[in-house]
Amino acid sequence: MVTFYKPEQTFLSGSKTLAREYFVSPEIFAAETERIFTRRWFCAGHVSRIPNTGDYFLLDAYEENIIILRDQAGEVRAFYNVCRHRGTRVCEGAEGRLSKSIQCPYHAWTYGLDGKLIGAPLMKDVGDFNKDEYPLHTVHLHIWQGLIFLNLAGSPEPFEQSFAPLVEKFKHWRGWDLSKLMSERRVRYDLKANWKLVFQNYNECYHCAPLHPQLAKISPPTSGENDFNEGSVLGGFMLITDAESLTVSGRVCAIPVGDIPPEDHQRVYYYSIAPNMLLSLHPDYVMFHTIWARSPGDTVIFCEWLFHPEAFGRADFHPDDGIEFWDQTNRQDWHICELAQLGISSRAYRPGPYSPRESLPAAFDRDYLKQMGR
Repeated sequence: MVTFYKPEQTFLSGSKTLAREYFVSPEIFAAETERIFTRRWFCAGHVSRIPNTGDYFLLDAYEENIIILRDQAGEVRAFYNVCRHRGTRVCEGAEGRLSKSIQCPYHAWTYGLDGKLIGAPLMKDVGDFNKDEYPLHTVHLHIWQGLIFLNLAGSPEPFEQSFAPLVEKFKHWRGWDLSKLMSERRVRYDLKANWKLVFQNYNECYHCAPLHPQLAKISPPTSGENDFNEGSVLGGFMLITDAESLTVSGRVCAIPVGDIPPEDHQRVYYYSIAPNMLLSLHPDYVMFHTIWARSPGDTVIFCEWLFHPEAFGRADFHPDDGIEFWDQTNRQDWHICELAQLGISSRAYRPGPYSPRESLPAAFDRDYLKQMGR
């Protein structure tokens, strides 16, 4: 049985916000790239983005460019976008569909969708050359609930070990199968704020009453209870009251995402999955954010909305009702994160005390400092 706790029940007295340097220092950002972003599993997107053989998209992630595609066997694969000849990027278009191969535009070395080198012009006279020794370099990949996770480390920690709480929860969580859902919309946001401010903001609703009146009206800020209070996965649920879902109209905007239990029709589950994902489970749609740190004060966020495949084309399918609700809420959050970045950048800033309603931001900070070796 899952046990939920009010935020204040797991609050550690004396918790304070991080020091200024963690939000503005290029040296710390470089250390984050080395110790966190290139060592931990991060979400690249949902499999519905590449439904057919040959479908692909390019991902810019932590100074690397990665090809993510579906091969002829239907498997999702990830490769560094680097030719094995002289290092040229083999794929240029941001997304699209490949035929049966990928060809480098420089010297026409050609690779199958499985990454194997299948053509290398004029190389047959090179005595010690063996095509089998020059496949595209693969990126460690794991599919969980239809979400594509990658890891740039040489020998990464097993995915199931990194995110054990969430993996174990979904094994017994009736009705939630994200792999079957389909994407309706994907929106990009550019923030002048540090990536950690996004996680800290997402993990508390202390700010919801003043910042999100439309959200607080139908989902009381004090209704939250958490089941993950420590580590890289944090979160729990909040109640939906006086409404059917979190939409502009207050009504559900699609058929349920699955055969979810009755109590979950009045709940939204929010989980942050460090270092780059926010997962929000509604009764009629699933929303997830991927967060891409570009510099200490520059972050790109993609927000995507998933629905049950049978919802599409129905008369009662109104995805904009939910998307517009969260687009407004997102922009309110991103604006306040930018204001926080500006204030924290001041020489006058000093770490301040967290409130008991902010136990999860404090827990995020503890896990972050642990990963940084501090």
